[in-house]
Amino acid sequence: MSKKVIAIVLSMVMFAALFAACAGNTGGTSGKLKVGMVTDAGTIDDKSFNQGTWQGIVRASKDFPVETKYLKPTGTTEADYLKEISNLYDAGFRFIVCPGFKFETTIFKAQDKYPDAKFVLIDGNPHSGDYNPVVKPNTVSIFFAEHESGFLAGLATALQIKEGEVGFIGGMEIPPVQKFNWGFQQGVKYANDNYGSKINIKPENVVYQGSFDNVAAGQQLAAQMFDKGVKAIFCAAGGVGVGAINEAKTRAKAGKQVWIVGVDVDQYSDGIYEGNKSVIITSAMKRIDQAAYDMIKAEKEGKFPGGQTLIFDAKNNGVGIPENNPNLTDDVVKTVNEIFKKLQNGEIKVSNEKGDLIK
Repeated sequence: MSKKVIAIVLSMVMFAALFAACAGNTGGTSGKLKVGMVTDAGTIDDKSFNQGTWQGIVRASKDFPVETKYLKPTGTTEADYLKEISNLYDAGFRFIVCPGFKFETTIFKAQDKYPDAKFVLIDGNPHSGDYNPVVKPNTVSIFFAEHESGFLAGLATALQIKEGEVGFIGGMEIPPVQKFNWGFQQGVKYANDNYGSKINIKPENVVYQGSFDNVAAGQQLAAQMFDKGVKAIFCAAGGVGVGAINEAKTRAKAGKQVWIVGVDVDQYSDGIYEGNKSVIITSAMKRIDQAAYDMIKAEKEGKFPGGQTLIFDAKNNGVGIPENNPNLTDDVVKTVNEIFKKLQNGEIKVSNEKGDLIK
């Protein structure tokens, strides 16, 4: 081959490489994005965090060219989580979503180990074990205003049942669960102060079980509260809450009127016991599915908010109660919607700490 021909070939190769590099910097992700998820404790249909996250990923796959896959670890240690992240990465998945605070130290390590991958950590901040947040440019942390969601659910519950005792069953006593509890109590108080309801919450009926997967314990705790005359229980407890729902359904089938306030996702269908009757009065929702969906959409549009910590709250429709609430009257729904607008415009603010409503 002559030197002239070689020079022409080299020029063509260099031009092609330059063109490819320029094309790769136009923003957005061309072609099919491979989105992976590693589940936390529980399953993909846990009616809670895992399911909500996965639903958002699946919805994104219908709107964008996205390939999806989830892996369930054999355990819940950092090593277990890192193993599945590694498996996803090796399979070509460069966009990985992980739900829950248990992934915090895992993502702290993964964001450095796989710098060309993107990570979405829902309800947690990456840290080395010292709780000092380190959110690298290839990671985004997402939190929710659980206190606002709990407030709306507490308001709706109080307005609907009007008088009597209510309770709260939490899983682990961690900030997101605590904020649900505090917000719920503020919502009940707001209803009592402004709409004449007479709802009481006794300290003995506010319990943190200590886990998110002990179904039997949840059923036992709910039975104890119902036996003491509690009419409705707000459960922010994953599988523990499933146990409470089971107990409520058993009692409802026997003709007793008891209620459960669902959490994270709309749990109405989980409470069905006869035809379309359900023990779920409403649910304090975190739009987990929307958060997962929005991050995938951002990546496809070249707007991934790497290095940031985002808050999904009433202002950006990140929290609320379900759009449809068959067990709430139209008047109650109307009132809750009016209060929701006041949360959105800042007219009402809910404390994210234990205490009264901030007016």
